[in-house]
Order: sequence, then structure tokens, then C-alpha cells
Amino acid sequence: MNLPNKLTVVRIILIPIFMLVLLLPLDWGMVTWAGTQIEVTHLVGAIIFAAASLTDFLDGQIARRQHLVSNFGKFADPLADKMLVMTAFIILVAFNQVPSWVAAIIVCRELAVTGLRLIIVENDGQVMAAAMPGKIKTTTQMIAIILLFLNNVLFAAISVPMAAIFLYICLFFTIYSGIDYFVQNRAIFSDSFEK
Repeated sequence: MNLPNKLTVVRIILIPIFMLVLLLPLDWGMVTWAGTQIEVTHLVGAIIFAAASLTDFLDGQIARRQHLVSNFGKFADPLADKMLVMTAFIILVAFNQVPSWVAAIIVCRELAVTGLRLIIVENDGQVMAAAMPGKIKTTTQMIAIILLFLNNVLFAAISVPMAAIFLYICLFFTIYSGIDYFVQNRAIFSDSFEK
């Protein structure tokens, strides 16, 4: 178990902690930041989510720099990302901060791409690594989620709804990258259409 894989496991472990902080009936009060009020539980949740997201960046950097890319990492890293992001979006829907249709599209895409990855592994033994549109999707999703939990406080002074802007940018890349994965790997289904 190399360091990048350990960071991936840490990210998975942070998910239930993130859920407990946000979903247990805790009342830690409110904090004011840049003239905007934020529930302390949302602030703590955003910090946990940001820490988990940082492990995603670090494990990828370390794996590439030290040539520690493994099939476990190529499989578990995107799976951990999907678990973290889907958990956050479901919680944000419950908090009425994300439209349910946006979360549904994101969850359906993540499940479809995970299924595609499994089919590819079954057919040729290789794990499909994340492509650039997928990496952009993950980055914009994580930024949107942090801004949504922080009540867009980082941009409150300029009154720009950056949380919503990043949410719809991530939605675009969610759809685009999902289509791209299936187009790039369409040969995997060719035998099904030939029968």
C-alpha cells in the first residue's frame, strides 16, 4: 500500500465523518464571515470536504511524480471521488442548495462511468484512467460543493454567485466527460451490436 493509495483510503474514511458532521442534529451555532452567516456545521463540513479533496490532488501528484501508478489507484481514486462528491450533492439537495435534477444527472453519470470502467476491466484487464474532461469535472464539482457549503462567502463582497456558476460548469463537464468516456470506449460495445 503506497502513499497515494493510503491517501485514497483516507479520503474514503473522511466520507462518513463528513456525513455525521452535517447530518447529525448538532447545533454549533453560526459564524459571520465577510458579512455572511454560515452554520458552523456547514463550515466544518466544508473544511472536511476540502481536506478530502486535497488528498485527491496529492495522491495523483505523488503517484505520477514517483511513478507509483497502480491499478488499485486507478480504480479506487475515481471511486473515492465519486463517493465523496455524490454524498455531498445528496446532502446539498437535502439542504435545498442544489436542484435535485442536477444531482440526479451527476449521480447517473457517475454510476454509468463506473459501470463502463468495470466492463473495460472485465474485457481487457486494464483500468480506465481519468481523462482531462473528467479531471476538470472533478475539480469544478469540488469547488462548487465547497462554495455551496460556505454559502458563497468567498465571493460575498462582490455579490457574484460563484457557487451557482461552478455548479453549472461542473454539470456541463459532468455530461461532456461522461459522453466522452463512452465515445472513446465505444469499441467495447461493438460485439453487442454485431450480434
